[in-house]
Amino acid sequence: MDLKSGYPFWAVKNGLMYAFPQLDADLSCDVAVIGAGITGALIANELASHSFDVVVLEKRDVCWGSTSASTALLQYEIDTHATDIAKRYDQASAKLAYQSCLHAISEIEALAHQVGNVDFANCKSLYYASNRVDRLRLAEEFAWRENHGFPVRWLSRKALKDEYQLTAPAAILSTVAARVDPYRLASRLLRQMQQQGTRVFDRTLVESIKVSDHSVQLSIENGRTVRAKHLVIANGYEAQTWLKQSVAKNRSSYAYITDPLDKRELSWLAHTMLWESSRPYIYLRSTGDGRLLVGGEDDEHDIPSRRDRMVERKAAKLQRKVTRLFPQLQAKPAFAWAGTFAETIDGLPLFGPHPHYGPRVLFALAYGGNGITYSMLGAGLLRAHIENRAHPLSELFSFSRLGAK
Repeated sequence: MDLKSGYPFWAVKNGLMYAFPQLDADLSCDVAVIGAGITGALIANELASHSFDVVVLEKRDVCWGSTSASTALLQYEIDTHATDIAKRYDQASAKLAYQSCLHAISEIEALAHQVGNVDFANCKSLYYASNRVDRLRLAEEFAWRENHGFPVRWLSRKALKDEYQLTAPAAILSTVAARVDPYRLASRLLRQMQQQGTRVFDRTLVESIKVSDHSVQLSIENGRTVRAKHLVIANGYEAQTWLKQSVAKNRSSYAYITDPLDKRELSWLAHTMLWESSRPYIYLRSTGDGRLLVGGEDDEHDIPSRRDRMVERKAAKLQRKVTRLFPQLQAKPAFAWAGTFAETIDGLPLFGPHPHYGPRVLFALAYGGNGITYSMLGAGLLRAHIENRAHPLSELFSFSRLGAK
């Protein structure tokens, strides 16, 4: 799949950080992980740090797929409101999903500090109502979160104007959120794992999978094989090609980033990310060197040639939206890009086995606006499955909720 268009900033900024070898011999291991982006890196690290012998396989250069195009807003807030999850499933499921994501932010923070030099920073999240009708939905959502102890504050129209110079009906301010350079985090993490003995290979394409009662055999394009006790398929939006069942809808999402801005011009956006209730929504967040990253304008088409043509047009439209929100802010695009984006019907991810393959093949589909947060949760969930332990999220994040067969 052609997963991105334009000039993703992380790839431009960091370049090809590390070179990993191509697989040139038959191997065996405890767990093979297909995919060396942020999801594969987090899962492989979780397993390797708990004494599993892990082999990571990537068909591109490491992190050169969707991870290089990710905008990496780290939030416990899910694109699907907690109140909507509660209506679809139950209150306990909604609380579990949101509390788990809240906890994942601190886990990512600890890992980012351990890896080091990945432009991680804690920040706040300002979620505003795009119109008066959405204000009612946000008020309901705020009441639910406040009642369940989440770190939120309600901002009226006047408070938004006074404190944030933003004209909108109302907003929810969450005090827990973060940002990171996802390409740098995944690359440095994989390099660190390699230095500690984990085998990482790029430019290594898995062509087929053969599952038996006791192992999974992977056939590589160059004729080599990898035999593993378990397989984790963590190659992002391409993972769906291993399934006959359609489990998510692919779309295209767009983003651009500015040159570094003066701190006075960036103002509160230096420490608070902004997003809105409309779907698709616009969002803004800063980087450590004072740039403003703007994203949104998602559309229903995942056609690479069309996406290529739309990058500059979408970036211009996003810039106009920023100007309407903040007339004083000069937020001109320096680099613009687009990428494949996928969502499940309920906004929740899919982690675990699918009936088509049985218990030894595990999927890691961190789809939705919380991809990195979901991946952090999925790492622990999949380790629990491999260790034959119960995990509180196993059922909620499983294929069974979609009627998998």
